Amino acid sequence: MSRTQTPTQRANQRRVAFATIIGTTIEWYDFFIYATAAGLIFAELFFKPAGAEIGLLLAFASVGISFLFRPLGAFLAGHFGDKIGRRAMLVLTLIMMGSATTLIGVLPTFATAGAVAPILLLTLRILQGISAGGEWGGAVLMAVEHAPKDGRGRAGAFPQLGVPLGMLLASGVMAIMTGIVSPGEAFIAWGWRVPFLLSFILIVVGYFIRRSVEESPIFEEIAAKKKQTKVPAVELFRKHWLLVVLAALVFAENNAAGYMTTGGFLQAYMTDPEGPIGFTRTQVLLAVSFGAVMWFIFTLLSGFMADKIGRKKTYIIGFVSQALCVFPLFWLVNSANLGLLYLGFALFAVGLGLSYGPQAALYSELFPASVRFSGVSISYALGAILGGAFAPMIATDLVQATGSTTAVSVYLLAITLVSLGAVSLLKDRTGIDLSIENQAEQEIGATIFDKRVLPADVKSTVLTR
Repeated sequence: MSRTQTPTQRANQRRVAFATIIGTTIEWYDFFIYATAAGLIFAELFFKPAGAEIGLLLAFASVGISFLFRPLGAFLAGHFGDKIGRRAMLVLTLIMMGSATTLIGVLPTFATAGAVAPILLLTLRILQGISAGGEWGGAVLMAVEHAPKDGRGRAGAFPQLGVPLGMLLASGVMAIMTGIVSPGEAFIAWGWRVPFLLSFILIVVGYFIRRSVEESPIFEEIAAKKKQTKVPAVELFRKHWLLVVLAALVFAENNAAGYMTTGGFLQAYMTDPEGPIGFTRTQVLLAVSFGAVMWFIFTLLSGFMADKIGRKKTYIIGFVSQALCVFPLFWLVNSANLGLLYLGFALFAVGLGLSYGPQAALYSELFPASVRFSGVSISYALGAILGGAFAPMIATDLVQATGSTTAVSVYLLAITLVSLGAVSLLKDRTGIDLSIENQAEQEIGATIFDKRVLPADVKSTVLTR
C-alpha cells in the first residue's frame, strides 16, 4: 500500500483501528475477569475442600489449563482465517469467549453442586482458551494488513491496547464490586457473578462493531487469485517451524510478566490475610487498574517507536527495561506501602508495554501471506503456554516453598533473557511488502532457518542485522 492514501482509505483504517481495539478489549476483559476472580475468590468457591494453599494452586491451575487449549483455537482460526477470511473468525471468537464468560456468572459453586461445579468451571475456561487462541491473530492482521507499510507499528498497537484496557476494565469492575456494590460477604455470595454477567452486553456491542469492518485487503487479494493454502498449518510447520519457535519465545516473557504480576498471582499474594502485605481486595484492584493504565500508555508509545526505530530495537529496549525491574518490583510490593506499590507497577509497565506493542507488526512481517494467520496465531498461542500458562501457579509454589519472592524475580529474569535472545536472532523486516504478489520475497525471509531452502551464505545474511 502506498504512502499516499485517499480519505476513504484513511477513514477505513480509523474504523478498523476502533473495531480491533474495542473487540480485543472485550475479549481480554472476559479473559482477565477470570484470572482476577481466580486470585480473589475461586479457591474458596470452587476448590475449598482442598484447603487454602492447595485450593489457590488449583484455582491458578485452572487459569493455566486454558492456555493449553490456545493452540487448538489458533490452529482452527488460523486454518479458516487463511482460507475463508479474517473477519469471520473475529466475530466467531468474540461470541465464543463472551458466551463462556457469561455462563461462568451463573455457575453453581462447590457448596451447592459438589465436584460438578469445578468441572463446569474448567470446561468454560477451556472454551475461553480456544477463543483467545484464535482471536488475537485475526485482530492484528485486520489492523496491520489495512495499514500503510510505514504505519504498521502504530496500527498494530491498537489491538494490543485491548489487553491493558481489558485488564483495566476487569480490575475496575471488580474493584467497584468489592468496594462499593457488594463488599465483604456480599461479594462472596453474589457480587463476583456480576462482572461475568456483564459480558453479555459487551458481546452485543462487539458483534455489531466487528461486523461493520471490511475484510483485510490482503486476504481479498489471496481469495481473488485463489492462492489459499490447502492446509496452512502443515505448510507453516513444514517450512517455518523454527521461526514459529523463536516467535513464541519472543512472546513468552511478556505473557509471563503480565500474568504473574498484574494478573492473579500478586492479587492473591497481597490480599492473603496471613501473608506479609495485608492489602484489601479493593486496594489491590485499584493498583492493578493503575498498572493497566501505565501499560496502555507504553504499549501505545511502542507502536510509534516501532515505526521510527524498528520492531527489533523497540523490543530490546523493552526487555532490558523488564530485566532491570524484576527485582525492584517485588521489593516495592513487599514494602507494604501503597504508594511504593503504585511506583512498582509504573516501572514494570514500561518494559511490559514496550515488549508488547510491536508484536503485531513484528509477527505479521515474519510470515508469508498464505500462512500468515496460522503463523501469528500459533506462535502467539505457543508463547502464551511457554510464558503465562502456569506462571501464577509457579510463582505461588515458589513463594510457598521458599517463603520469599526472590525466586519469583529470578524466574522472571530467566524468561526475560530467553525472550531477549530470541528476538536478537530475528531480522527486523520492518516495511516488507505483505501482499501475495511478493510471496517469494516473504518466503526468503520466513524460511531463513530452513537449510533446504536457502544455502548457508544466504542464510547468514538474512538471519540477523
